[in-house]
Amino acid sequence: MDLPVSVLLFGITRDLTGQSAVTISLSQDARVSDLLNQLHQQFPPLTGIRSLLVAVNGEYAEADQLLNRNDEIALIPPVSGG
Repeated sequence: MDLPVSVLLFGITRDLTGQSAVTISLSQDARVSDLLNQLHQQFPPLTGIRSLLVAVNGEYAEADQLLNRNDEIALIPPVSGG
């Protein structure tokens, strides 16, 4: 059974995809690393971002964290400024 997850995109990730949110279909036992792999396949320009973080339900997530259907997922690009 597939696990559709919605991913919010900000900053450069939104610019590279042309979207503020995308829905990705993953396997039922998907982890953050699986999500990133799928996003890189679907949107190759994202592979150029060196320090892309993933937040799940408002908390930074490790690559091995399991994802659930109702998780709020966001891609957090590197931020620069002064």
